[in-house]
Amino acid sequence: MWPAYHLKDTDRLHNCHVITVDILTAAVVSFSFGDHYEWNKVTTCVHNILSGRRWIEHYGEITIRNTKSSACICKLTFVKGNYWSSNVNEVQGFVMDQEGKVVRRLFGKWHEGLYCGVPPSARCIWRPGSMPTDYELYYGFTRFAIELNELCPEMQDLLPPTDARFRPDQRHLEEGNVEMAASEKQRIEDMQRTRRKWQDENDIKHEPRFFK
Repeated sequence: MWPAYHLKDTDRLHNCHVITVDILTAAVVSFSFGDHYEWNKVTTCVHNILSGRRWIEHYGEITIRNTKSSACICKLTFVKGNYWSSNVNEVQGFVMDQEGKVVRRLFGKWHEGLYCGVPPSARCIWRPGSMPTDYELYYGFTRFAIELNELCPEMQDLLPPTDARFRPDQRHLEEGNVEMAASEKQRIEDMQRTRRKWQDENDIKHEPRFFK
């Protein structure tokens, strides 16, 4: 995937909107079809940053296309509401064929599940995964978020030592050891400042070792 984001502060800093400026792409490995999908992302808003009950809302429209086929297009609308409304987190959408005819109806809530069809006979096609044990102690990370920083044994020998996944402060923070993370972060930053000062005093220009 190749996403890009920018932040937009509104409502006198009470809310923060995260807006994606580029199209996301994902190559789905399939020996039979080799599908390649592109889609835009909706706006994410964090409400009540400074006071009140903080909550997250996704709103806007998504169009999903398969660049390898024009057989169908999926469009989803993340409904904009408010915290107390009955349609909070609601998603509505449909799948169209290449002639523009709706062939599937989609509905649900992005925090509960997505259904295909018409109630009550609609079929559930997606549900969010279960949360890890004690996730409240680890910043509410999902299993997917936790695995993003995982170092598999077969990967360690292939990565440069500057890869952020080797940073001890980051690892301590992930494990919930905030004090040790702060100490390691300070140690690393002190080393960087000392090295930069030595380079300036000796008129040495930094040269990347791994990425040039």
